[in-house]
Amino acid sequence: MRVHKLTFAALAVAASLSLTACQNDKDGTARRERSTGSSSSSSAGGSGSGSSDQDSGKDSAGKSSGGKSSGGQGTTAGTGSNGNGKVAKCRTDELEITAKDDTIDGDPDGTVAVQMTNRGGRDCAISGYAGVDLKTSAGSLSAKRTGEPADPTVLKDGASTAFGINYPINTSGGSGVRVTGLLVTPPDETKTVTLDWPGAGTLPVTDSPDSPVKVGPIGSAGQGG
Repeated sequence: MRVHKLTFAALAVAASLSLTACQNDKDGTARRERSTGSSSSSSAGGSGSGSSDQDSGKDSAGKSSGGKSSGGQGTTAGTGSNGNGKVAKCRTDELEITAKDDTIDGDPDGTVAVQMTNRGGRDCAISGYAGVDLKTSAGSLSAKRTGEPADPTVLKDGASTAFGINYPINTSGGSGVRVTGLLVTPPDETKTVTLDWPGAGTLPVTDSPDSPVKVGPIGSAGQGG
C-alpha cells in the first residue's frame, strides 16, 4: 500500500508540474503575442507619421512651386510705355534731326528730306506734322501742310522716320529770297531744332499770300511729300 501511495503521490506531483509548465507556456505565448502586437502597432504608427511628414512636405513643396509660378506671371510695362500702357510720345531732346537735299533732276520743285532718329533709349510714338519754318532774308516763312493723312508710328529705339519739304525752285533769273536756315519742331512739341538749309539757296519772289513751301506728314519723305 505504501508503494501505491508513493506512486500516486509521484503521479500527482508530475501532473501538477505538467499543468504548471503548460500554464507557463500559455502565459509566455500570450505575452509574446501581446509584445508582437504592440511592436506591430508601434511600427504602423511610425509609418503613418512618415506619410504625414511626406504629405506635409508635398504641401510645402506645392506652396513653394505655386509661389514661383505666381511670381513668374508678373508683368512689366513695355519700354517707353507710360502709366496707361501706351507708348509715350517722342520728345525733341530724344530725336536726332537731320536734313538733306532730296531733289530729283528734272522736277519743277525742290525737295528736302528731314529725318528723325530715335536716340532716347526707348520706343516712342510720333505722328502728324512737324512744324517747319524757313529762315529767309525776308523773314520767317512757315511751311503749309499738304493735308495728307498722317498714320501713327511707333519709333523703335535707334529707328528713323522722315518727312518731305517741297519748295519752288527759283528760275526767274533774279536774286530771289535767300534761305538761311531751317527750323523744325517735332509733332506735339514746343522745342525747336535749327538746321542748315540743304536745298537751293533762294526761293522765287511771289506776291501770293499763300506759302509756296509745303510740308508732308511724318513718314512721307521724298518726292511728292
